[in-house]
Amino acid sequence: MKHVAPYLLSFLVVMTMLPGCSSRLNTANTRWWRAFNTRYNVYYNGSVAYIDASLERENGNKDNFTELIPLYTVGNKENRELGKANFDRAIEKCEKAIKLYSIRRRPVWDKNRRKTAEDIEWLNRKEYNPFMWKVWMLMGRSQFHEGNFEEAVSTFSYMSRLYATQPAIYHRAQAWLAKSYIEAGWQYEAENVIRNMRRDSIYWSAQKEWDYTYADYYIHTGDYQQAIPYLQKVIGHEMRRKQKAREWFLLGQLLAETGRNAEAYKAYKHVTKLNPHYALAFNARVAMTEVMAGGKQKQMIAKLKRMASSDNNKEYLDQVYYAIGNIYLSQRDTLRAIGAYEQGNERATRNGIEKGVLLLKLGDLYWQRNRFGDAKRCYDVAIGLLDKDRKDYRRLSERQQVLEALVPYTDAVELQDSLQRLARMSEKERNAAIDRVIVALKKKEKKEQNDRLSLAKGGDTPVPSGGASLPNAGLQPGKNGQQSTWYFYNPMVVARGKETFLRLWGRRDNIDNWQRINKTVLLTATDKAQEQPDSLSKVEELTDNDLRRPDSVSVYRREYYLKQIPLTAEQLKESNKQLADGLFHSGIIFKDRLDNLALSEQALLRLVRDFPDYAQRDEAYYHLYLLYARKNEPEQAETYIYRLKKEYPDSKWTALLTDPYYRENARWGEHIEDSLYTASYDAFKNERYQEVLGNAQVSAKRFPNGANRDKFLFIGGLSKLNDGDAKACLQDLNTLVGTYPESRLSEMAGMIVNGIKAGRRLQRGRFDMATIWSRRSEVLNDSDSIQAVKLSPERNVGFVYMLVYHPDSVNENRLLFELAKYNFTSYLVRNFDIRIEDAEGMHRMSIKGFLNYDEALQYARSLHQQHGLVGLMKAARPFIVSEQNLPLLGHRFSYDDYDHFYQKHFAPLKISTLQLLTEPVKPTYQEPKPSSDEETDRKMDKMSSQDSEYYPVKSMILPPNMTDIAPQNGSSKPQDKPAQTKGKPEKPQKPVKPKQPTPPAKPVKPLDLDDEYYDLEGF
Repeated sequence: MKHVAPYLLSFLVVMTMLPGCSSRLNTANTRWWRAFNTRYNVYYNGSVAYIDASLERENGNKDNFTELIPLYTVGNKENRELGKANFDRAIEKCEKAIKLYSIRRRPVWDKNRRKTAEDIEWLNRKEYNPFMWKVWMLMGRSQFHEGNFEEAVSTFSYMSRLYATQPAIYHRAQAWLAKSYIEAGWQYEAENVIRNMRRDSIYWSAQKEWDYTYADYYIHTGDYQQAIPYLQKVIGHEMRRKQKAREWFLLGQLLAETGRNAEAYKAYKHVTKLNPHYALAFNARVAMTEVMAGGKQKQMIAKLKRMASSDNNKEYLDQVYYAIGNIYLSQRDTLRAIGAYEQGNERATRNGIEKGVLLLKLGDLYWQRNRFGDAKRCYDVAIGLLDKDRKDYRRLSERQQVLEALVPYTDAVELQDSLQRLARMSEKERNAAIDRVIVALKKKEKKEQNDRLSLAKGGDTPVPSGGASLPNAGLQPGKNGQQSTWYFYNPMVVARGKETFLRLWGRRDNIDNWQRINKTVLLTATDKAQEQPDSLSKVEELTDNDLRRPDSVSVYRREYYLKQIPLTAEQLKESNKQLADGLFHSGIIFKDRLDNLALSEQALLRLVRDFPDYAQRDEAYYHLYLLYARKNEPEQAETYIYRLKKEYPDSKWTALLTDPYYRENARWGEHIEDSLYTASYDAFKNERYQEVLGNAQVSAKRFPNGANRDKFLFIGGLSKLNDGDAKACLQDLNTLVGTYPESRLSEMAGMIVNGIKAGRRLQRGRFDMATIWSRRSEVLNDSDSIQAVKLSPERNVGFVYMLVYHPDSVNENRLLFELAKYNFTSYLVRNFDIRIEDAEGMHRMSIKGFLNYDEALQYARSLHQQHGLVGLMKAARPFIVSEQNLPLLGHRFSYDDYDHFYQKHFAPLKISTLQLLTEPVKPTYQEPKPSSDEETDRKMDKMSSQDSEYYPVKSMILPPNMTDIAPQNGSSKPQDKPAQTKGKPEKPQKPVKPKQPTPPAKPVKPLDLDDEYYDLEGF
């Protein structure tokens, strides 16, 4: 019996405490019991899931070592899916613990007892479960490492308010709040938290978290000198070996960036001593060669080439040659650097971000050397391999788009110059040059054939990096027959696709409806008939043999190349036409999109010098005038005005440059035209049609190419209609459709014209914007329908705050940004959904997430006190509408109808004075109260059976001081005897045969709320 006594005592203690653990009480018993359940029941499972997720992320993480690696692995966006299921499970367990075991009720205080400072702080707390702060911390950290930074910010913000009186917890929460802001890219908010924290001394137990925070902050802001000492402290704190190796590598990168190469070398060497995974160790050795290359270039390059020859490194050849190129580039040997980068591109066996960085660097070198064709080849592949969130991605995208327009013309100039040079050679020299091209082509295709054979046998082969394409190559198989490369990551296949597209469709702009010849809404039967020869007929004529013919039949014969050389007068004329066209368009692109005035001048001067019969020579003079005006050479610019007057007196470019308002329009024309259109639009709304027509004439004469020209045509045509001139109105609308097919007004004008062609008649009518508020799309005719559909006056349902406006009257993007910012900064514990929808020509911006009318009205009143937002919303009409009534608004009932309904049913209501939007939305939970001893026994048995896998109750020994629990003053006393169950008396239990006593199990460690294991320090 002496072995059974401890267990019986434990059971009796638990049974004694259970009646005092009601969710409505806050006593020593309830606090201990809820902390016990929180820790060993829900939190334990959540922490296990968190650790499993962290291990999965740690083992599967892949860093891009060509750039600064992030301090936290969540900074690698492509790895955020790793461990997501377990992180979600940890968050779910935390939410369950908060819902079930949170104690928000203040304890009853003995009024005769004097309050100390500690007592006052304790009584002012908002959470009395002593273990609950670790639950909040686990949930926030799970959201952070999952990549859901917005939710993490909300959690840590609320946690900071919840534990504002406990510095140890508050400072930890603030550290994680700052880190969440940093990783989310909200530097201003992070700076605000850090600045506020610097005013106070950091609590000693939170110092570790703040070392991580400062290191992460300074790395993201680019202040590497400040980041280094904090990162060194972080390395000292780190408990995980793999993460410590990453941090040493990051330290080496920061030291190298600040020019401390000797220290960087030691940091990289320390990485190899920690025995990390192969990729990290390999990149550390590569980085060691780069930082020690000063004065030892040959030795370091030789070492890198030896690494490239090793079979273990065949997957990292792009990184090896990238490092070699960087060493050459540091010595300003650009040609060798380009050669190393090209070799890395050619020998790369994978299409990853490392190759993308290499091609970006190579493309930048070609761009600087004005080799735009090669730059485009590199950028086209790099843009598909790099993350859109990179700082230099926008520059890459802009350059790639410019090169898409420029390179066809520069390539045409280069090709025609080469062909004409061949035409001027003797026949012997020309044939020798052609033979060299054929020999080079055969060698290249033989190499590609060997690569395909190697691939078919299961061997590794480099991923093609450019040049001729492989037939029928969509996805390049990787090892074990797996598809490892997406179609568009294969530049050979992309080049082949572009070639086929050009043969089928010709050169088309990248716009909507690109297949159509006439993109307006006025597509006639003649236009439809013209589309077929341009597209499908060509598809039918091309067969597979036709597509393969240039590669397999004639490409190895001289005749194939001789046909392209302009040997006859007609061929030379066509060649000169293509050459002149390439010079003209490339000159304009150099000037307007690249701001490369030297290349633009070179191209345009050659055009006007060598091709005097070029059809657009007058426009070339105009662009030369602009070019020299930008170069601040007025005398040279005036010569082209003189040449335009003399050679092209009737040209529109002559009229433009000789316009007496030209200089004024060039400087202030945009503002003048905008003001003119604003005045015209106001006059149109107020039926001053003669004023509109006069302003439209001014627009046609002074701003024939203005940004508002389409709008002037539209309101001018409608003004003519209101004056009774329907024919002139139709003429203006046709001009609008034909001249500005991409304008938003073009579609409306085209619908009007099509309606007239269908037999409808134009009717004059007054334009009144106010009618939109009294409009509804469905008309209720009979009284039964009116009675069937009614607006609901219910206030305790979901509500929506809505802004209704005309799209042109509000800066929609700015308003959306400011609203989202206001919601996030003002309501940290609530998530509001903002949506924009089109409703009968109007836009409706809805803010959802209000549980009732009172919350929506409190939000609206607070919002309309923000002067900046009020200025953006002044052209919008606000509504507070329930989600039940929202589908009826604008359809069964107009906005004015609902406004009358609102003034009658909602406006008079009194709303709650409590700040309803400052508390998070939590589902209510009421713990059932045991009504009998039998139910209590069943509950304990169920808990024991569920939890026996993790903490057997039989092996638990409570601390000695818990065996004698006395109620505090003011708390409810536990009953001496359990309440008798009403009804039939319990049946006596059958005697149980005595069993041999078993040796006691190893006791479980007593409850320690400060146990470091449950802080998850290693993760």
